[in-house]
Amino acid sequence: MAPRALLRWSVVEPSIRAISPERVVEFGCGQGAFGARVAVGRDYLGVEPDPRSAGRAAAAIEPAGGRVVNGFPSEVDLGDPADLVCAFEVLEHIEDDAAALDEWITAVRPGGRVMISVPAYADRFGPSDVRSGHFRRYDPDHLRRLFERAGLVDVDVVVYAWPLGYLLEAVRNRRDRRFLDENPSDIEELTAASGRTGQPGSRWLGLAIRIGTAPFVLLQALNRRTGTGLVAVGTRPVAE
Repeated sequence: MAPRALLRWSVVEPSIRAISPERVVEFGCGQGAFGARVAVGRDYLGVEPDPRSAGRAAAAIEPAGGRVVNGFPSEVDLGDPADLVCAFEVLEHIEDDAAALDEWITAVRPGGRVMISVPAYADRFGPSDVRSGHFRRYDPDHLRRLFERAGLVDVDVVVYAWPLGYLLEAVRNRRDRRFLDENPSDIEELTAASGRTGQPGSRWLGLAIRIGTAPFVLLQALNRRTGTGLVAVGTRPVAE
């Protein structure tokens, strides 16, 4: 995983462990970095609209016992309602985020959880967001209200990626500003490619990233008031 994904996983993994879901559906599973970890010992389905990413996700997730389908949520059979529906770094790519969240909620059983991650703070929107195909970033209160308007309860929003996220974002903004000047693309192309960029190219590089990021995983726990990413969890009410 890339450094920011490792920071995110350190927040997501304990929450998934606490929920202890038997069935998980992940929308926008990318190349399967999270899915390969979540799928172990669970009934896992990953849904990925980009065919190249879906192929790589299947190679990572299926040995762990999960399944991957290529398509959009509305196009595939999701099977039985899940205990946990998750989407990491996906909602910001969708123009009508409220409609997308409403659709995702239908895939989770009453009493089940919805978990997402998004980039934090609207005023930090920059070249890295444009290159990734983002429509927006989210303030914590904005994300909480979005969950509550969708009917979710017991909403918890966590800020993460302090302080390393700021350095990573500064480097990406500088790099992506040059890229966008030289390679104009539409938002659909940028979104499709976003799950394939920034991934470690070898096992040794991945190991080096894990070692280098480890101190910052511990450090971010000291400050949950600021950072560059958000993880939100909400519950679908049992009686609606």
